[in-house]
Amino acid sequence: MSATPALPSTPPPSWWVMPTAEWATAITKAKAVVAKLTLDEKVSLGTGPAVNMTRVAAGGRNWEGFGADPYLAGEAAYETVFGIQSQGVQACAKHYINNEEEQFRMKSSSNVDDRTQHEIYLPPFLKAIQAGVASIMGSYNQVNGIYACENSHILNTILKSELGFQGYVMSDWWATHSGAESVNAGLDMTMPGDKTIGSGTTYFGPHLVDSVKNGEVSQGRIDDLATRILAAWYLLGQDSEYPDVNFDSWDIKDPFNKHIDVQGDHKTLIRTIGAASTVLLKNKNSALPLKKPATIAVIGSDAGPNPNGINSSPDRGCNHGILAQGWGSGTAEYPYLVDPLEAIKVKASSIGATISSSLSDSDIDAAVHAARGKDAALVFISANSGEGYITVDGNPGDRLDLHAWHNGDALVEAVAAVNKNTIVVVHAVGPIIMESWINHENVTAVLWAGLQGQEAGNAVVDILWGAVNPSGRLPYTIAKSASDYPATVATAGNEIADNEIVQIPYKEGLKIDYRWFDANNIEPRFEFGFGLSYTTFEYSDLTITPGPPGGTQPTGPGSPLSSWLQDPWAEVTFKLENTGTMAGTEIPQLYISPPASSGEPPNALKGFDSVYLQPGASATVSMTLSRYDLSYWDVDEQRWSLIRGDTLVWVGSSSRSKKFKQEREKQGIEEKRPTASSSQPAIHDNRDSTVDLVRTASLNRMRIANNGTKRTANEQWGQYPPSNADDIPSMAFGELQKQQHELHCAMAMYHLATLGLPMHLTLEPEAK
Repeated sequence: MSATPALPSTPPPSWWVMPTAEWATAITKAKAVVAKLTLDEKVSLGTGPAVNMTRVAAGGRNWEGFGADPYLAGEAAYETVFGIQSQGVQACAKHYINNEEEQFRMKSSSNVDDRTQHEIYLPPFLKAIQAGVASIMGSYNQVNGIYACENSHILNTILKSELGFQGYVMSDWWATHSGAESVNAGLDMTMPGDKTIGSGTTYFGPHLVDSVKNGEVSQGRIDDLATRILAAWYLLGQDSEYPDVNFDSWDIKDPFNKHIDVQGDHKTLIRTIGAASTVLLKNKNSALPLKKPATIAVIGSDAGPNPNGINSSPDRGCNHGILAQGWGSGTAEYPYLVDPLEAIKVKASSIGATISSSLSDSDIDAAVHAARGKDAALVFISANSGEGYITVDGNPGDRLDLHAWHNGDALVEAVAAVNKNTIVVVHAVGPIIMESWINHENVTAVLWAGLQGQEAGNAVVDILWGAVNPSGRLPYTIAKSASDYPATVATAGNEIADNEIVQIPYKEGLKIDYRWFDANNIEPRFEFGFGLSYTTFEYSDLTITPGPPGGTQPTGPGSPLSSWLQDPWAEVTFKLENTGTMAGTEIPQLYISPPASSGEPPNALKGFDSVYLQPGASATVSMTLSRYDLSYWDVDEQRWSLIRGDTLVWVGSSSRSKKFKQEREKQGIEEKRPTASSSQPAIHDNRDSTVDLVRTASLNRMRIANNGTKRTANEQWGQYPPSNADDIPSMAFGELQKQQHELHCAMAMYHLATLGLPMHLTLEPEAK
């Protein structure tokens, strides 16, 4: 669920498509705009980003997240949180954790092993925490048999202790199942407050007071949850001159709503991102950009408007006309929506072209008639999904299959049979199977447009006619068959008994998406990270510079908070040149291939960049591999340990395009754990070092001070908040009170704590 207001606002391209554009660098600007919009609407908390993984291709809310790779999702989560909170709005990373499908999200148990949890599903939340996220939302589902919002292991032991999260944990809407048990397990806030919709009862409130009186919940725990909530409020400066709420999202017609116009010039950025995030999948004989066609056919309902009106379906719960958002509580009302046909007509008028159209998906004869003999036939198809409380065309949030909706495949096949320049534009929430037409000789180009928001039509036109060179990259794999994917939606489309809990085994482990395809030698249709350009790029001069001889010695167990884990292992540099005739942006990607003995997947993304080059221009690109990037989660010792043996490091334009590679034996960087006889003090593996805890707590304390907030917040947030987990050294509290940090010291520590950003993004040092 989401607290996003249902007032007319500025729907941007859906959050999942933004990583495909520049895979992170566009996120900061986009989220700052969304945050400013939210601030103008007098909202203090934005319930995002969603950082769940695209584990199942048909997952209903995949489009709200960032794709199928933990590194990609982590970088996008970091940038999103930074963008939102830079405007004084609290961000909320969700849904914690393992909420990767919708239909039975309230009646299912995601059963995940410890290594998979740490290496795949936790990293995006860790990056959100490193960015200073104010809150985290607990999910509806159970995790290994215990509801997430009353699961002490994932809330206290992992989130608050291991990851060092010092903000507050809120429940998803009506995801709380108990009072004292949930609070003791680490839940700080129940949302929206009542047990069920309109019940007028709560697990908190007077029941929580009684729990304190009878000793079920300690006074210290109540102080802890209150401190976490208020500290986040002070952290974002919301105690000083923050605008009052001026709307009621439950009833947009309520006179209380001020209906403030917050659009500004956001449409320009939305159009830019919508075009930049478009992925060019096929471009036979350089069919695109269009070469001044005199006659153009526009085919399919996805090219036109919703005949019932752009906001006719509550929470966008339909699929009529252009698909620019999925459905659910996280959607926004459109102030307007530019459909492709409208935008194409404007463009055609400016160049003297003639347009014919057929917006019916079922009238194949009309489509054929419109397409026959035209210089180009543009076929628009779509596939939708959304949140589980709405069912659209029989799809209960999750998709029932991976085919285009509304007769899309047949529409493409029929048009391609009569037009030799058939160009397919796909607006979709995730992968679709396109085998029936992708290799048709008359299908000359395919654009994967995702969900482009209110400027969808204009963004498509910018790509079709070459005003923008596409630079999008797929954040997941498009398979040849649905059966090629490692996991499917549990009991898709089936009903279950009222007391039944659906078991969802994450049996694929570390091998989700492209990792599965690579491990099992399955040929995809289009691999993760794939995307074409209107120009060409050449990679050369790969060099790998190792880190300090002998490596950096651990000072304690491998908690994600340990600064030594973020120390550089190697610097990877290479030259990138635009060898084509058009300016364009390349997205170079850095992967590692660990030895099979490590148990890791064959390939894993560890870095990427966005490089814009004019024709003939070149640039030297540099990416950093940290020790964390080369580590795995040791389940037995409950720590991060360096992968043993030789690891292949390679750079390419996708997960299967190895431009060049280099194998390095990690000589001198093998793990040397501290022992009692070593020159470094021995630290027990079952607890974080006091030094790391003090560093983390001091960092957050000074981040508060740097934002100019009240002294009370500085004092409260500076203490490492107590929790029920038993592995927080009490020494940390005493050490904290001795610290007298100046601002420059805080910034230095902040930089040190985030030194492991595995690539050089265009961020200011203080933004890291």
